[in-house]
Amino acid sequence: MAISKILYIGDCGAGYAGKHLKQALDYITVPEKTGGGQFVGSLNCQQEQVYEQMRQTKEQFGKTDQRQGYHLIISFVEGEVDADTAFEVIGKFAKEYLGKDYEALYAVHDNTNHIHGHIIFNSVSFRDGRKYRYKKGDWAREIQPITNRLCEEYGLSTIEISEDRAKKSENYKEWNDFRDGRFVWADMIKRDIDAAVIQSATYESFLSVLSEMGYGIKNAYRTEGKHLAIKPMGMSRFRRCKSLGEDYTEERIRERIAQENLSSYKKVQQVQETKIVRCRVKRYKKAKMSGIQKRYFARLYKTGLLKKRPYSKAWQYRDDIRKMQKLQEDYLFLVRHDVSTAGDIRQTAAQMADRKKETSREKSRIFKERARMKPLFDIAAQMEALLECENCYQRGEALFEKEHGQYAALSARLEKEGYTAGQLAEFKEHYRSEIARIREKEKAVAKEERIAARILAEITAGERAGKPEPEKKQEKERERKEKSR
Repeated sequence: MAISKILYIGDCGAGYAGKHLKQALDYITVPEKTGGGQFVGSLNCQQEQVYEQMRQTKEQFGKTDQRQGYHLIISFVEGEVDADTAFEVIGKFAKEYLGKDYEALYAVHDNTNHIHGHIIFNSVSFRDGRKYRYKKGDWAREIQPITNRLCEEYGLSTIEISEDRAKKSENYKEWNDFRDGRFVWADMIKRDIDAAVIQSATYESFLSVLSEMGYGIKNAYRTEGKHLAIKPMGMSRFRRCKSLGEDYTEERIRERIAQENLSSYKKVQQVQETKIVRCRVKRYKKAKMSGIQKRYFARLYKTGLLKKRPYSKAWQYRDDIRKMQKLQEDYLFLVRHDVSTAGDIRQTAAQMADRKKETSREKSRIFKERARMKPLFDIAAQMEALLECENCYQRGEALFEKEHGQYAALSARLEKEGYTAGQLAEFKEHYRSEIARIREKEKAVAKEERIAARILAEITAGERAGKPEPEKKQEKERERKEKSR
């Protein structure tokens, strides 16, 4: 049996962005861990020049910052496989998963009881400059299934992948919003724990109340581990109570059971003096909505009734909540772009496609400008690294004469190009802010395009099913009235 996991390797600043990548490559090829270098291989690059080739690929496409590479680790069960077989499995995995797009170095470590393999690959494709992107669910859909199949080929055991891990998520941004703000498990669990605390006289009764709420409980008496963990219905994993905050550790919960009760939660009624408050209210005319806007607003209103349901039961309506969020996005999109007919939505979708192309051209222009300035930025970075030595030399420390010479030579090169170190720092900050701005713009345009495509697909499906649009119904009604006159 082999289990895999993937980690990313970040950059290390402007001076030496690939430092962590270089360290990781050096670590996995240590001779003492790889059978004297016997279990080391490469893909789409030369083994001895792997870091330089990865760095050159990044420079070629102007993508030298942010994530530098990715680190895959595949661990085998103790005693089930030897190093030679593990090396074959790791090599085949790298070829199948990475194909002919990314430079990679892989190795097998046989210096521990659990033989395991490492694969480190570049974050930028040497073929088209596309950056690798790990999406939620890729482990269950691609990485572990390949590992399982290769294990089966060699007669090794495999691991099961749960359906909730393998299920494809919608898109990353929607999932991220759902996780971080609009549906938060922690808030629900804390409220239920608070309710159970004030209803319980003992720790045992507290556990009983949680069980009645539908919670699974683990390590209640530290028989299986150190920390109390609970799992509400609808949640796939147990969560340690201590991760919810200092008031939710087992020790603190026991203290709260002894100190808190229902009376401590009664609200204090404050009698306020009656007074007349005058205010001016600006009246707005009722907004007129088109047929499409009315239809989406009605669906949004009906789905919005979910908000009135009990908070602790929200996990039962996850799909409905997501649907409500989509409907809200669709409705606001229709209002924002003044969409009244199906023709309008088609026109808006075409405009979004044009804006996406325009944004892509602007992004390409900014990256090309920054790439042209890169040699000067490198000189400025070297000068910054030597600045402390230069300051020491200026204070009279002759020990740094060599560094002073290097600093002076670099400064002369910048002066010859017509720039100073301060100006280059301003340019670098300018490009950083411009890239951040264009990326945000790109995300916004992509989201608008996605919503337009979703609405258009729904309208098209309705037309194919023979369902007339609200506008068509209104037009037919007007014609009928005119004929009756």
